[in-house]
Amino acid sequence: MPWLFLGIAITGEVIGTTALKASHGFTKWGYGGLSVVSYAVSFYFLAIILKTIPIGIAYAIWSGAGVALVTFIGVVLLGQKLDLYAYLGIALIVAGVLVLNLLSTSATH
Repeated sequence: MPWLFLGIAITGEVIGTTALKASHGFTKWGYGGLSVVSYAVSFYFLAIILKTIPIGIAYAIWSGAGVALVTFIGVVLLGQKLDLYAYLGIALIVAGVLVLNLLSTSATH
């Protein structure tokens, strides 16, 4: 169940960040409200999983996956342009999350 809750926390963060961009500095209150609610859901589920997943592992996965997904949304849906180094940086973040999940035994303690 903690991994499902981590997925919900990541989804909340991604929705919150995307809505924050769409709010144009909170000038569009609907998106601003969605952002606040999404972040609240994200933090709630992140707090729950910290009971069973070590804080460093949980935060690395939560933030790393969130960065990668928000970047994907920025490129695909919002037309954001990235250079080679930006893609390399994102790839390193994704690689770090994969190493934590697939190779490290710390996440199971």
